[in-house]
Amino acid sequence: MVLSIYNVYSMIMSAVKRLPVSEKIWKELGAMKGAGQTYDDLLEDMIERVKKARLEEDVKMWESTPDSEYVSLSEIKD
Repeated sequence: MVLSIYNVYSMIMSAVKRLPVSEKIWKELGAMKGAGQTYDDLLEDMIERVKKARLEEDVKMWESTPDSEYVSLSEIKD
């Protein structure tokens, strides 16, 4: 099974990318896709969720890092 993604760069030129996926993944993506939602929309939503989750992880790590591990900007030399 091949997932085809269409992304229009302009009114004249468009790009088509093919992503090979297994039958199992194709079915799971289809089950996740909402009525009227394109695969492009679904993948965009999934990417945004992953980006937000990574940011949340980074913030949690930053918040749990002791202040003693940081160096003030005034101490940094070029």
